[in-house]
Amino acid sequence: MYYSIGEVANATGIAISTLRYYDREGMFPNMERSNGGIRVFSDTEINTLKVIECLKSSGMSIKSIKEFLTWCEEGDASLGKRREMFHARLEEVEKQIEALQKTKNMLKYKCWYYDTAIAAGSEEAVKNLPIDEIPENMRDYKI
Repeated sequence: MYYSIGEVANATGIAISTLRYYDREGMFPNMERSNGGIRVFSDTEINTLKVIECLKSSGMSIKSIKEFLTWCEEGDASLGKRREMFHARLEEVEKQIEALQKTKNMLKYKCWYYDTAIAAGSEEAVKNLPIDEIPENMRDYKI
């Protein structure tokens, strides 16, 4: 199946300018063009976009993503490098998730804190709560 750049942009939520940038950067080495030179996206490019967006979301730079895509073009000779890269990205994402979980827990504590203060009519009521009256899963966040 083949898609226009507009169809790809609509389907993926990726801006047309970004799709053009990726193409200029060589991220779609086998992309076909119409007789008029218009980009014609195939399922191969769509799948590549999914990987690019995943790697970007993991915090990987465009330069490193381009290097990965070059490795893909090398075939089986680069399987080890690609495997190691994905293991490293997974480790990095797990660290990000852990950090976000800590942030989420602090936010939950602060929501509880202010909900409790408003219900009591004063912040002092919460500030002076003994530790055993704070929900157990939030005690580490008491400031």
